[in-house]
Amino acid sequence: MTKEVYGAASGGRASSIPLMGGDSEPTIFEISVSGRRCGAIRDSGIESVDASDHLPLAYLRSEPVALPEVSERDLVGHFTRLTHRQYSVDLGAYPLGSCTMKYNPKLADTVAGMSGISGVHPHLPSSHSQGWLEIALEIESYLKEITGMAGATLSPAAGAQGELTGLLMMKAYHLDRGNHKTKILIPDSAHGTNPASVSLAGYSVVTVPSNEKGLVDLELLKSLVGDDVAGIMLTNPNTVGLFEEDIAEIAKAIHDVDGLLYYDGANLNAIVGIARPGDMGFDIVHSNLHKTFATPHGGGGPGSGPVAVAEKLLDFLPGPYPVRGHDGIKWTTPSKSIGRVHSFYGNAVVYARALAFMKALGGEGLRQMSQIAVLNANYLKAMISSYYPPAYEATCMHEFVVSTAALKKSFGIRALDIAKGLLDKGFHAPTVYFPLIVDEALMIEPTETESRQTLDAMAEALIELAKDALDEDAASKMAGGPRRTPVTRVDEARAARTLITTVDAHSK
Repeated sequence: MTKEVYGAASGGRASSIPLMGGDSEPTIFEISVSGRRCGAIRDSGIESVDASDHLPLAYLRSEPVALPEVSERDLVGHFTRLTHRQYSVDLGAYPLGSCTMKYNPKLADTVAGMSGISGVHPHLPSSHSQGWLEIALEIESYLKEITGMAGATLSPAAGAQGELTGLLMMKAYHLDRGNHKTKILIPDSAHGTNPASVSLAGYSVVTVPSNEKGLVDLELLKSLVGDDVAGIMLTNPNTVGLFEEDIAEIAKAIHDVDGLLYYDGANLNAIVGIARPGDMGFDIVHSNLHKTFATPHGGGGPGSGPVAVAEKLLDFLPGPYPVRGHDGIKWTTPSKSIGRVHSFYGNAVVYARALAFMKALGGEGLRQMSQIAVLNANYLKAMISSYYPPAYEATCMHEFVVSTAALKKSFGIRALDIAKGLLDKGFHAPTVYFPLIVDEALMIEPTETESRQTLDAMAEALIELAKDALDEDAASKMAGGPRRTPVTRVDEARAARTLITTVDAHSK
């Protein structure tokens, strides 16, 4: 069913746009009509500038860029309809393992939107932005206490940038000591950003296998440690949701060759107020504010990945950063700084949100946050374990991994089919096929923000899907799911294998 929609002052023909709930939403180019505009700019009376007087002809277009021409009414309608097709943490449970997709309290948005915070220009001198600098120092103090580190920088705009920042500090530390180390150890269950960051920092990756318990194989790790090892990157709890019980011995093995331990903060939500990376022996810690401390997550940002470091690395922190003096807070750069890693001092409004979240919960509240996250994961794991065998039997932390290998072998039902079926039941799908060390993996993280009633409903949905697999036509039925979502089953690999650039797509 369609409805004729006219722009307020389009002066053109009508565009035929599906009502919300239709089978498809046209692209912005498909509703474009020549001559339509979202607004008008008054003529200033100033003679127009000829671009050829200022730019080489080789860089000038011979034809205008192909942009859509739409009225404001059509534009707003288009994007509003698209938003109604999206799933978000505000709509319901989002058990995307390893991502900690928790609900973001609106209190933090309210605080970050205050004019005294959002209206401050980043170019203001420190004498005119003391309030903002106080915010920066206060959240740094929280992060230092939570991680057990001596100092921190808020500059990195994401966890991955935090990884690179930490590795560059690691490299600067070793070079300052005259050591030209070349290797970084990474567990085989690690996030893909870890080896990517290692390569960007100029190191080579050495993979450490996991043992039968899903933990780092300590003896194999010791056999890989040598004077050429600059450090190790790992998270604790690890990617399968288990606490690395040999962490003290791992730290000793790395420190014995003057290596450093880097803590990937992806799983920090499980241990806040209970255990600190610094006390485990880590030297560098990044925190994903969008995971642990409930700031916006996904869609390319905004992100924030502060990095905290041990005392021996303070001189290598990126600069400038704020320090308190006798005449107020001012900017400074440490003597051996690796330099800037972000314009200004990171994504400021993001860490203002995180600070509001931290202060609202307080120390005991943050501890309970992690305790409930662990409780929820173990509760949901116990509810579904008879139908989805856990990859590892040990008590999990904030997340757990199950395998659908038995369903695939007996009925042809894959982890992907279960994930897509869950979408039809109103829940976001968990992470699938990660980590790679588990066959047909479903990685589930309910977070602390979901109630027992929601966990029960999620468990019921998963169990129903497992029971559906017993039907003789289950494989063919489930392979076509989801069916109730705006977009049904897509070919996930096609986009990578048949790349069509934006320009090519518009020209066809």
